[in-house]
Amino acid sequence: MNAPEPILFCWSGGKDSAMALHILLQQKHFRVVALLTAVTETYDRIAMHGVRCELLKHQAESIGLPLHEVRIPPQCVNSIYEARMEEALRLFYNQGVRQVAFGDIFLEDLRVYREKNLARIGMTALFPIWKRDTRELIRFFHQQHFRAIAACIDTKVLDPSFAGRELDESFFHDLPANVDACGENGEFHTLVFDGPIFRSPIPIRTGEVVNRDGFIFCDLLPAEHPAANTNPSVIPSGGPPPLRPAVVESALSKRIAETSDKEKSENV
Repeated sequence: MNAPEPILFCWSGGKDSAMALHILLQQKHFRVVALLTAVTETYDRIAMHGVRCELLKHQAESIGLPLHEVRIPPQCVNSIYEARMEEALRLFYNQGVRQVAFGDIFLEDLRVYREKNLARIGMTALFPIWKRDTRELIRFFHQQHFRAIAACIDTKVLDPSFAGRELDESFFHDLPANVDACGENGEFHTLVFDGPIFRSPIPIRTGEVVNRDGFIFCDLLPAEHPAANTNPSVIPSGGPPPLRPAVVESALSKRIAETSDKEKSENV
């Protein structure tokens, strides 16, 4: 019997990553060896989503997989982003890994970009949920008892009140008809905090809500975090917490904005 193929998983912390990982973990011919995540150095936050690395580490611990962070500078240009990603990928290549999995669904240009960069170092890409109907994926998301919260939304297509909301049935009922159900076009980004890939849920609180260049970010914090302006309600709970008023600018919003183009295409 052949040994399972080792897979490196490109992890964003969001729902599409979670569903794709869940599918891979159920396939006996694959063995996921680690999670790979781009993180903005100095600020300790996941690229574009603005989610704190504390929560990223809680996710990896609950999933039970090693986490490899790719540290990139604020306002990172693509050449630096690609060089640091390649450096990380070569570490895994030297350990025998030849395939990297992503949670992308239908963005062809992003798939081509990933495949081209991987081919340069002799690796190939896997897309476990590629071309799945996004409405079907959301049904799958709920059937599998995943839970997530919207960490970032684009106000060009969504009302600011969507930031900080849990992705329950009411969230998708309220989505405008022109918004993809999975936010694959960047309409919203999420943090998954519960589901079948986790050994236990990750308790979180909602903090400051900020507006930066048309994007609304809800700061998500570990339940034990002492930061001020934190919602006292802990999620998971019986429902989504009430939102705080958005502020026009803050140190958080400035940090989140300083991301590269390729950072901004990470899975939601």
